[in-house]
Amino acid sequence: MRKLKFYIAAALASVCLLFGTIPYRVEAQAVTSRYYLGGMTAGFMLSAGGTEIIGLSEVSAEDGLHRPAEEAGIRVGDTIVAVDGIRITTIADLNAALERSEGKEIEVTVRRKGDTARVSLTPVKDKKSGNYKIGVLIRDTLAGIGTVTYIDCNNYRFGALGHAVCDESKNPLTISDPKVYLCSVIGVTKGMRGKAGELRGLFMNDTVLAKADSVDETGLYGKFEKDYDFSRCELVETAPLSEATIGKAVIYSTVDGVCPQKYEISIVKVDERNRDNKNFVIKVTDERLIDETGGIVQGMSGSPIVQNGKLIGAVTHVFLNDPTRGYGIGIEHMIGN
Repeated sequence: MRKLKFYIAAALASVCLLFGTIPYRVEAQAVTSRYYLGGMTAGFMLSAGGTEIIGLSEVSAEDGLHRPAEEAGIRVGDTIVAVDGIRITTIADLNAALERSEGKEIEVTVRRKGDTARVSLTPVKDKKSGNYKIGVLIRDTLAGIGTVTYIDCNNYRFGALGHAVCDESKNPLTISDPKVYLCSVIGVTKGMRGKAGELRGLFMNDTVLAKADSVDETGLYGKFEKDYDFSRCELVETAPLSEATIGKAVIYSTVDGVCPQKYEISIVKVDERNRDNKNFVIKVTDERLIDETGGIVQGMSGSPIVQNGKLIGAVTHVFLNDPTRGYGIGIEHMIGN
């Protein structure tokens, strides 16, 4: 059996955690325009930059059962990024590479939690389909939901999420399908101490809100469709972190259906110098939201934070030991992307 020997890539790698952080740019953009306030939940498709392994299986050949991937040391959660030095980004890429092998030994490059490994294995011809396989169940895209923070009323550019996007193995994701769909929230798993809750959403595939063109450490960005009904959106000015104060504020989130609601929070800490998307510590004080969700849950990332009538930031993370508390990013670190 060949064992995987992992090595740390020579290039400096950023660390992305599911509920963690990535440093953002030091230079913040000036905040001067007026913006449509978000709060609507959006669905999007992202790519892990390879084929992520979600299960291991047997390959039934003429001479019996084989487990090439498992025997080579490949694990669930790994991502196949190359075969024989050729980049793999989709399931079709991997299938084509296996067929090219014609059953001869191949070198597979695998990414695991930021590290990279190369392993040799031999594809096996499945007796039923006649295709060469290595015994893996894979996916090349992931569906996600998040909350739109703002839309620039001059050029219709939007910002959402407020943090980097990662898969379950904490690998950063890229855009797979640029379309951003309206998402209807159909259920909520309430947050509780030690376990984050989440919104359960249904993509409304007939309603394209926008097209995304970039995703980075501060969120997902792109351009809204011009025919979107902005008459339902509130116009607000923005304010920098220097104007934020300890005290009352509100967030706009959608926790049922497609309509954003306003919920009361309290800002308990402002940290202008924090570079980890954690410029605010907030506490949910609205009993309606606590009753419905337990506080802050996954899918609410990007919910705009408004204080004194001005947009000052977006919700980014939840405290696992207290779902009524979480972090927020200053809006100047999102504007201009």
